Amino acid sequence: MSEIKVLLAEDDENLGSLLKEYLIAKKYDTDWYPNGEEAYKKFVKRSYDLCILDIMMPIKDGYTLAKEIRMTNAEIPIIFLTAKSQKDDVLEGFKAGCDDYITKPFSMEELLYRIEAILRRTSRHGKYNTQKEFTIGQYHFDTDKQLLSINEKTMKLTTKESELLRLLCLNKNSVLERNFALKSIWIDDNYFNARSMDVYIAKLRKYLRDDPVVQIINIHGKGFKLLD
Repeated sequence: MSEIKVLLAEDDENLGSLLKEYLIAKKYDTDWYPNGEEAYKKFVKRSYDLCILDIMMPIKDGYTLAKEIRMTNAEIPIIFLTAKSQKDDVLEGFKAGCDDYITKPFSMEELLYRIEAILRRTSRHGKYNTQKEFTIGQYHFDTDKQLLSINEKTMKLTTKESELLRLLCLNKNSVLERNFALKSIWIDDNYFNARSMDVYIAKLRKYLRDDPVVQIINIHGKGFKLLD
């Protein structure tokens, strides 16, 4: 498989150069642009698999760039880099079409982890994994109908139960990052949403208990893992 192609838009020359060198060292084919206008011109000319966009940039900011990218490609994963941590700014980012965000200052390792987490949700080269049916041990899970079945027993899941189980299935036998799941489904990873997700995990464990081989285990400090 060829290298993942990353578009990086960051107006801070030192950070942009550092990120580009780091990602290239990690085998990501990375192009770096200092403003949103230049980044968009290159985006429409080259096929990228992932975009990493600073929010505050000259000429064209990250919000505007993300919206324009979404008009061209509705599926490509977008990560925002932001010095802001206020809820309104985060929500604005999701409205603009981002999949995740990371607040400055951040470690290179954290950024890499978030990139890998997003790419685990996708199929090859930036196309979202559109799989709608899964086998979990003896269970059959239909995400469109939100039905979980085993033998003659069928359970109708709520939307959030179905979304969470689908994320677990897409990451089966590997870690589903807790914050990633929260931001994907609940948008905000605050304390109350985190407690809500724990309740949903408990419900899913109850639904899956008819097959003793199937487990959702806690990975301390990271998230959850679905095993079958």
